[in-house]
Amino acid sequence: MLQRLRDFFRPPPPPRLPAVPPGTRYYAVGDIHGRLDLYDALIAGIEAEVAADPSIEARIVLLGDLVDRGPDSAGVIARTQAWQQRRSVRVLAGNHEEMFLAAFERPEALRHFVKHGGRETIMSFGLSKKQFGAQTLEELFERLPSLVSQSVRDYVAGFEAMIIAGDYVFVHAGIDPDRPLDDQKRSDLMWIRDRFLNHVGPLEKVVVHGHTIFDRVMDCGNRIGIDTGAFRSGVLTALVLEGDQRRILQARASNGGPVEIFNGEPAH
Repeated sequence: MLQRLRDFFRPPPPPRLPAVPPGTRYYAVGDIHGRLDLYDALIAGIEAEVAADPSIEARIVLLGDLVDRGPDSAGVIARTQAWQQRRSVRVLAGNHEEMFLAAFERPEALRHFVKHGGRETIMSFGLSKKQFGAQTLEELFERLPSLVSQSVRDYVAGFEAMIIAGDYVFVHAGIDPDRPLDDQKRSDLMWIRDRFLNHVGPLEKVVVHGHTIFDRVMDCGNRIGIDTGAFRSGVLTALVLEGDQRRILQARASNGGPVEIFNGEPAH
């Protein structure tokens, strides 16, 4: 009887924290947007950590929007392909990858693409600023397939929509909070904003996403936003998940100086 009373008044155990599968360490990288300098530095930081702890199975997830706005989208794509040759790197499709691929289909889609950062992407594939400015939209549309190879387009078209790891789900923009994970629309995964960001209740899994820029990592409990606006802020963020622990790794460029790596700052 006494033991039953003790059990009754004993406080409940703390809730289990979200976790990734045992023995793995996930690096979720936010929107790169053509910032090869930051991306290279972040890769070096990740590789240094992995080399220091080879017993951990490192898995990299890029949250999409590799292209547009920054100066070297072509370089970011090539660097990702090279990294995948020696490391587990999976890539999610972002809305800017969707616009990139659509630009090859019709001139009006190209016009939309150029207005939203595509100009820098096209130039990164070997077109000078002068050459870009001298062409009409129709001329650029005709030339585009010769600038960006079919193999590059096929590679980008193969990016994934969603990745699940333990209690986490990785997507580019977010999820429709009213639909289960196995019934999400691809368009929502790449474009959703307010309906997802304004949702305050629990979700099926903790959603790690990019797409919406924040000044700092936004850990809201049910979601974690890690797009720190690399193309304009000079800060590229990776969320590091191991067991039930979280931390961040960032590449930061300051006023034209060298890119530095900041490690261990907790997610907010």
